[in-house]
Amino acid sequence: MQTIMLKAKLHRAIATHAVVDYEGSCAIDGDWLDMSGIREYEQIDIYNVTNGERFTTYAIRGEAGSQIISVNGAAAHKAAVGDVLIICAYCLYDENELATHEPRLLYMGKDGSLSHSSNAIPVQLA
Repeated sequence: MQTIMLKAKLHRAIATHAVVDYEGSCAIDGDWLDMSGIREYEQIDIYNVTNGERFTTYAIRGEAGSQIISVNGAAAHKAAVGDVLIICAYCLYDENELATHEPRLLYMGKDGSLSHSSNAIPVQLA
């Protein structure tokens, strides 16, 4: 049996661009792609915290160190510059892999820079 699990997440990334007239995708700072393990052209889901939109696209490599998060093509209608986004990638894992699976989580600061990383989401308190 295989289970779909969270592979990687960029939490509260800030949209720096929304470009309708660009081939579809989401450009992500190349350093952040490498840290998160998200591959270029990998399917990603984007959850727009600012407006509630949820959509699927794919990742492309943005300039390393640029802090770029560019929502492109038709998806640019679902995000505006300055919107707060959660970007997730998922993967199928078999039973043996589940025992050691840890997602790569990148947390962004209010200025759009990388704040910290983790491999576990804290337990939600009641």
